[in-house]
Amino acid sequence: MFKVNGTDITLTRGDTLVAEIGIRRNDEPYTPVAEDSIRFALKHSTMNADHSEFTDEQPLIRKEIPYDTMILKLDPADTKPYGFGRYRYDIEITFEDGTVDTFIKGFFTLTEEVD
Repeated sequence: MFKVNGTDITLTRGDTLVAEIGIRRNDEPYTPVAEDSIRFALKHSTMNADHSEFTDEQPLIRKEIPYDTMILKLDPADTKPYGFGRYRYDIEITFEDGTVDTFIKGFFTLTEEVD
């Protein structure tokens, strides 16, 4: 099972995460259309300790979120290869007009599983 606290997520490594995502545009609820693209990305970290450079060039996990369900699903295999600890994630939408908005970001913590 996973826990969401604000925009932070805690998940036991190897568990399934299913989360419904909501979007607001201009302070109003927004319903995506087929031409919109929504994606989730997870990185180890986005910047080094002194904030001088990015440390992860490519996301460890990248998932497209279907516009018609707005359900983010991470399968057990998505997190199984990664160590316990704190990661960064964000969710962004590219609207049909090409405008990009990162509308959710936070910490993603993978916790220990007991086998």
